Amino acid sequence: MDTTHTASTSTSVSWHHIRVGALLGVAAALVMGMFAMIASATYHDTGFFTPLHHIASAVIEPTAMMRSMEAGMAGDTFAISVGPALLGLTLHLVTGAFWGAIFGLIVSTGWLRGVSGLIGGIVYGLAVMLVMAFLALPVIAAAFGGGEPVSDMPRLAGWGTFTVEHAIYGGVLGLWPLRRPEPEPRHSDDASGT
Repeated sequence: MDTTHTASTSTSVSWHHIRVGALLGVAAALVMGMFAMIASATYHDTGFFTPLHHIASAVIEPTAMMRSMEAGMAGDTFAISVGPALLGLTLHLVTGAFWGAIFGLIVSTGWLRGVSGLIGGIVYGLAVMLVMAFLALPVIAAAFGGGEPVSDMPRLAGWGTFTVEHAIYGGVLGLWPLRRPEPEPRHSDDASGT
């Protein structure tokens, strides 16, 4: 009977970590997205909402993205096509939740605690970037007909910006295990009482 209880407790802990990870993944995706939008509006000069339109072009024609970019370059920084922007936001948050849930499973192992958890989160964000850039985005582009705007998203967004975005995503996730203190080292003289 204890075995059953123990099994259900470990399962609930895993589901708890998955839920928390997914929620943090959404929060991290929001922070990451804000950075991307500010970068797009400022030093890229391609419009504040262009990143959302760019993400939406994974499943719809890239016309909204092109309109947003052209408007941004012409000085209309906040041009928006509401439907495609909301679709892009939804896709971005769902993706953030997915990767956050996986991070939650990693956190559930207890390996990530304290500062090593924050560093682990940043490394995780960069690993997600590599998977997205070299595997997921090309597959999504081929499956949905998004073409180069999707398969080559890191280059079009700028590799530097794309890297910082994902480091931010991972850093926000890493705040969770950062709050969990690292275990105290066990000393052999503690056991003897001296």
